[in-house]
Amino acid sequence: MVIEVVCGVIINDNKVLCVQRSETMSLPLMWEFPGGKIEFGETPEACLIRELEEELETKVKIIEKLSNSYFDYVNFEIILIPYICQFIGDKIILKEHKKYLWLSTNELILLDWAPADIPIVNEIIKLNLDNDGRII
Repeated sequence: MVIEVVCGVIINDNKVLCVQRSETMSLPLMWEFPGGKIEFGETPEACLIRELEEELETKVKIIEKLSNSYFDYVNFEIILIPYICQFIGDKIILKEHKKYLWLSTNELILLDWAPADIPIVNEIIKLNLDNDGRII
């Protein structure tokens, strides 16, 4: 079974939002970009806005789509659909995750990332982004 999941690479002041999965989630304590499963009839963009509101109580402006990431987790397969987003909220309130960090792109490699997120991390590291998450 292939699951389509969307995630946000949220940028604020040249930092990227990283969230740590809780001990009770699958892939416990691994880091990821926030997002979630696309519901039937929902666009990836609408899903991302909804999921970020539900999981983090925050708002973003979607800037640009990145390359999809595919990973086979044995019990299921995932297509991760990432978007660079500008943080326009005023807070982050964790509803499901254990912790969050704002890191520069060169600090991203320091975290233990969920496997499907690793190609996205590698793509972001290669990009030259401005303060609002736009590719320069």
